[in-house]
Amino acid sequence: MKFVDLFGRLKSVVIGMIHVRPLPGSPLSRSTVPEIVEEACREAEIYQDAGLDGLIIENMHDVPYTFDVGPEVCASMTAVCSAVRRLSPSLPVGVQVLSAANRTALAVALASGLDFIRAEGYVFSHVADEGLLNACAGELLRYRRSLEADHIQVFTDIKKKHSSHSITSDVSVVETAQAAEFFLSDGLIVTGAATGVQADPAEFRAVAQSVRIPVLIGSGVTYDNVDQYLDANAMIIGSHFKKGGYWANALDPERVKRFMGKMHELRK
Repeated sequence: MKFVDLFGRLKSVVIGMIHVRPLPGSPLSRSTVPEIVEEACREAEIYQDAGLDGLIIENMHDVPYTFDVGPEVCASMTAVCSAVRRLSPSLPVGVQVLSAANRTALAVALASGLDFIRAEGYVFSHVADEGLLNACAGELLRYRRSLEADHIQVFTDIKKKHSSHSITSDVSVVETAQAAEFFLSDGLIVTGAATGVQADPAEFRAVAQSVRIPVLIGSGVTYDNVDQYLDANAMIIGSHFKKGGYWANALDPERVKRFMGKMHELRK
C-alpha cells in the first residue's frame, strides 16, 4: 500500500526511520553488509510489531557526508532495502541516500520495490554542511520518467535542515513550498533546523494551508509534542525512537510502543 492510499484515511501516518550502520567506504564503517542488513531488518521488525504505518531507510551514519556517492553505497542500500521490503511486504517503505543522492535513491527504490524517496535540494539553492546544494527537480523527475518509475513518490524537504538559507532569505518557506508543488513534488517535508529539532508548528500550518499536496513533519516529533502535528499527513520519526532520544543510539522498542499507544488513542 502506498502512502497516497493512507493520506486522508489514516490520521497522521507514522513513518519509522531506520538509520543503517555506516556503509562500506565511509570513515566509520566497521560492519559487513550482511551485518548491516541484519540490524536494519531487526529494526523493521520492531517497528512493524509496534504498528507503525511505514518505514524509511537512511544512511545517516555515513558521516562526513559527500555529494560524490559511489556505487558501493547504491549496492549496499539496495541490499538493505530489498531485505526490509521482503520482511515488510505490506508496509509502504522509502529510502533517502545522503547526501542529496536523489538519483541513487530512485535507482535503489526501483530495484528494491520501494514506494517513495526523500529528496534534498529539490528547489532553490542553499548552503548545506556538505557544501553548496543546487536544485534538482527537473533532472530528478526526468530521470524518474526515463526509468519508468513514476509510481515511486518523491517527498521533498523544503528549507532543508543543517543548512544556511541566506541565499534565499527573501524567499519564504511558503513560497518555497509552492515552488516545490509547482515543480511536481509528491509531498513536502517540514523540519526543524537540525536532526531531532522540533519543526515550528506555525510554519507547518502555514505550509499546509498554502499547498494542495501532502505535508509531512520530518524532525523533532516526540511523545510530548505529537499533539501539535496531528494535522500533518505524516510524521517521519527517528531520534525520538532511539535510546535517550538521540538519533545515533540503538532503537528502543519501549519508546516506540509507548508512542504508538498514544497515537492509537489520539486517532480515536
